[in-house]
Amino acid sequence: MSTSVAEPVTNLNPVAMPLTLSPQAIAKVHEIMATQDPLPAGLRIGVVGGGCSGFQYSMSFENQAGMMDKVFKFDDLKVFVDSTSLMYLNGCLVDYVETLEAAGFKFDNPAVKSTCGCGSSFNV
Repeated sequence: MSTSVAEPVTNLNPVAMPLTLSPQAIAKVHEIMATQDPLPAGLRIGVVGGGCSGFQYSMSFENQAGMMDKVFKFDDLKVFVDSTSLMYLNGCLVDYVETLEAAGFKFDNPAVKSTCGCGSSFNV
């Protein structure tokens, strides 16, 4: 599977990216974004406390980056990540998967030690 290489908007030197979005994920985000009015500036990906295992991933559209956000660009998609979430997303691949049973965004995070039974929360 090919992945899209991200470049931090605020840095001109190439660096190892903590987060990767697959082309399928980028395409699906663009598809959903196109239905929003007004058109959002980008996608926020984060980690929040909750669920049976302690943490959950969050995704939402934003009109601008927050003061403490890192901004990454995947092709023409801006992704905003707060500094706390960034610690938990190091090496994470976000993909969009469609099967006969379900469709949705899948987070493949090497830092995760365990997940709950339903798979919606995790522990590091």
